[in-house]
Amino acid sequence: MDKFRAFTSQVSSSVTPFASQTQQWIKEKTGNASEKTELPHDYVELETRVEALKATHQKLLAATSQFSNEAYDYPPNIRESFQDLGKSIGDKVNLLSKASSATEAQAALTAPPSTKPQPKTFAHAIARAALYGSQNLASATPQGSTTPDPLSQGLEKLALAEEKVGEARLDQDEKIQQRFLAGWTTTLNQSLKSADKARTAVTNARLQLDAAKGRAAAGGRHEESYTEPQRRAIEQAEDAFVERVDEATSVMRNVLDTPEPLRNIAELVRAQAEFHAKAGEILEEVSRSIGEVQMEQESSYRSARAQ
Repeated sequence: MDKFRAFTSQVSSSVTPFASQTQQWIKEKTGNASEKTELPHDYVELETRVEALKATHQKLLAATSQFSNEAYDYPPNIRESFQDLGKSIGDKVNLLSKASSATEAQAALTAPPSTKPQPKTFAHAIARAALYGSQNLASATPQGSTTPDPLSQGLEKLALAEEKVGEARLDQDEKIQQRFLAGWTTTLNQSLKSADKARTAVTNARLQLDAAKGRAAAGGRHEESYTEPQRRAIEQAEDAFVERVDEATSVMRNVLDTPEPLRNIAELVRAQAEFHAKAGEILEEVSRSIGEVQMEQESSYRSARAQ
């Protein structure tokens, strides 16, 4: 019997705080609570800032999580076969350079695929389309012609350049995943969750305190008429409330003061800047190279028209 009483006492002590919190919460929601302990002004300001920080992380992660999806800029209207994605542009150009006939050129384009399919990015898709056009035009050149098709030449140069741009974009994405997304996800799932947990503990302690006050004031009793057990219960609840507020305040300040989020943003911008600079260099170089072919074609065209 004594063991049973001890057990029921233990269960009651663990259930009662939760029940008291729930009852107090219901009273507050229905407007039947006699009073509600106010949280310190500084604490409320910290909560507001934490909520803003959490919303910022959620919003930006929703957008930047696309950097984890290789095909985020891949055109939805393109239909590429397994063979199209089989080998890199560089490999195909190398094989084509060794082809001595249209049959060999076609075989080079449809060569057995590599172990890993080629990336599905916008730049890679442009590269593959340009190489297809280049070879298609070259194959249509009359046999015996010693003059390469200028457009075919330009398209091949474009294909090689776009593949490099695509690889640079993949390198950017990897850096962003490692240096930005990982950090912001950790802040959201760990640091901010710890702050939420600490704030929940404050809410529970506050409900427990107000429940103790409400029980003591039941029937319209004033504070001076509280019994000693009621006073002791309120004091204990107040001590627990103050302790939880102090703990949550410390946790929230740590979350708000850490330089990690801004450091991650700097890495995000740096990765993008490096990619765009690299892409600019690649495209500037191929622009000059294609421009030279175009100038030669223009010159030949004008000479032929003048005759």
